[in-house]
Formats: sequence, C-alpha cells, structure tokens
Amino acid sequence: MNLLAGAIHHSLAGMLFRSTVAVLSLIGSLALPSSVAFADTEKGVLGIGLIVGEPTGISGKIYLGDDTAIDFAAGAAFIGRGLQIHGDYLWHPLMLENTSVFVLPAYAGVGLRILRRDDGDSLKAHTRIGVRLVGGVLFDFRKIPIDVFVEAALVGDYRTIEGDHLGLDVNLGAGVRYYF
Repeated sequence: MNLLAGAIHHSLAGMLFRSTVAVLSLIGSLALPSSVAFADTEKGVLGIGLIVGEPTGISGKIYLGDDTAIDFAAGAAFIGRGLQIHGDYLWHPLMLENTSVFVLPAYAGVGLRILRRDDGDSLKAHTRIGVRLVGGVLFDFRKIPIDVFVEAALVGDYRTIEGDHLGLDVNLGAGVRYYF
C-alpha cells in the first residue's frame, strides 16, 4: 500500500509541476507590456538569472505591469534536502529609494511551492506542497537591464510523510536577473 501512496503523491507532484509550467507559459504568451519602467528606466519584461539560498538554482521574473509580476525559481533545496520549484505573484507597493543609479522597491506576494525531499533514505523521501508568503527588496539598476534581489518567504505546506501532516518552512534567497 505504501508503494501505491508514494506513486500517487509522486504523480501529484508531477501534475502540479506540469500545471505550473503550463500556467507560466500561458502568461508569457499573453499580451504583456513590451517594457517595464520604474521611474525613467525601461527594460524587457522577462528576467532570467540565478538565486542562491533556499533554493539555489535558476530564477525568473515576468512583469505584468509596472508594479506587479510573477517570479519563479527551481533548484536544489539544501536545507530542505531536495528539489524545489516555486512561483509567486508579486506587488511592488513601496519605493524605498529612487536615485540616478537605481530604484529600490520593496515587494510582497503569495505563491506556491513544491519540494521533493530526498535525503538518501527512500523511506523518508516525500513531497511537500505549500503556500508561500514572500517579501523582499529589489535593486533595479537604471543603466543596465539587471536587478538584484533579497527575499524571505514563510511556507505553510502539506507533507506526504509519516501520516501526512502540515508544517512550516522558511525560504531565504538572494539573486540576480538579466532582462530581455
């Protein structure tokens, strides 16, 4: 029976991953603005780069408007011991600094995370599916199409191990993205 439960949870995680990719692809194909501006800065709406922390891997961001975006990341979760993917809807409601070199908006958002935890013991391998509440600061440079970010997220998730239960995690990360 445990093999059947594991297969069901594994297929659920795969289905959620494919659904997340499909939704992000659909959003990317919609009529998005051709550029985004914080003050007088213009750059492309799609940024791709790296994130270090939890997870460590690839990071991306798609601007839906000047103050809203969707971000996503996929990579190794070293503390969570596995592979993590997440996507968040973000708002940039507060401008902390506005200089000739960069703008510094704060952001907040909500999203989803899937973590496939595997620490080498097949009996303890499981999937975590949860909601992320994220906040951060974005250094958005004026002269070059690059941003640097620092963020923290509280994750409340459903864990498919030892009687299935709820749990809390924290994700901390920093990264850089180049915009096209």
